Amino acid sequence: MLNKFSLTQLLGMGFAFVQRFQQPKIRTFSLLFAVGLSLTLAVSACSPSASNNATQETTSPSPAASASGTTVHIGYQKASTILYALKAKGELEKAFAASGSSVTWSEFPAGPPLLEALNAGSIDFGYTGESPPIFAQAGGVPLVYVAYDPWSPKAEAILVPKDSPIKSLAELKGKKIAFAKGSNANYLLVKALEKAGVQYSDIQRVTLTPADARAVFERKKVDAWAIWDPYLAAAEAATGARTLADATGLAPNRGYYLAAKSFVDAKPDALKIVLDQVKEVSNWAKNNPGEVAKFLSPALGIDAPVLEIAEKRREYDVLPLTDEIITKQQEVADTFYKIKLIPKEIKVKEIVWQGKVKNS
Repeated sequence: MLNKFSLTQLLGMGFAFVQRFQQPKIRTFSLLFAVGLSLTLAVSACSPSASNNATQETTSPSPAASASGTTVHIGYQKASTILYALKAKGELEKAFAASGSSVTWSEFPAGPPLLEALNAGSIDFGYTGESPPIFAQAGGVPLVYVAYDPWSPKAEAILVPKDSPIKSLAELKGKKIAFAKGSNANYLLVKALEKAGVQYSDIQRVTLTPADARAVFERKKVDAWAIWDPYLAAAEAATGARTLADATGLAPNRGYYLAAKSFVDAKPDALKIVLDQVKEVSNWAKNNPGEVAKFLSPALGIDAPVLEIAEKRREYDVLPLTDEIITKQQEVADTFYKIKLIPKEIKVKEIVWQGKVKNS
């Protein structure tokens, strides 16, 4: 139960910005996201304009089709291609073209603080990887899964230096491994070790942001590094790092579109408009990896050719949550509970939207 986790313990897990969120409404959730600090800082380390606070931008009111008078509040990350592109292209504003509605955009460095904002009622809709919503649900955040993005198991991996003597996952026993605690790469590492018959407690866990992990990896202060794209592609290009294992057959590495329950219940027409437009931009990204790389390069500070490698090994789509997908996400939740990264068991299916996502 949550009350078994003291503030001191959670601070010991590294979540330094708990005191920045003192509202009673979100304190418990802020504490739970102690394990998400590394993920929170990961994107901000590579995004010059990202900060620990959201940057609020409000577009001019524009007409809305069947959601008259609606204001939709969207949270996005620059590293989350689709919502960043949707904002930049202005397509959502065009879709709300019938009455005096508006769209606001709030930028976040990563998934955990984005979902804290959803919990506080600051945003209605956003996108994260598979791990943050699990922590959010365990913390009592009233969110709903509304669609998923297949992403790709090739888009995350466990790396070793190019001259490392390590040739198999079993050889990771006793070794120092860097990863962002509570991230998708954390889940990949757990499953990779499980496959190799190595206990999670049998490795030396070095929990760092991608930027710090890259530094110690290059200096060979750790033996391996579990990381995701585009940081994976950047490390491969710069260091010649060798992939010990990617997530194929181990972890789904999916992304999820999430909404506040109050928004889903009160404004289903607005939600459908948002999802339709997300789908349109997703189709563009799927068919234009080179253009996506050029589009993201200035924001992420990563060369376009490197980003294009990352783009070509990932998938884009906006798909409904099937029983199979829900089951796989439940496996992630159960794994994190097993190793005590979340304080209680959860049921993912209890917060899945029953509406329909546009198929084309």
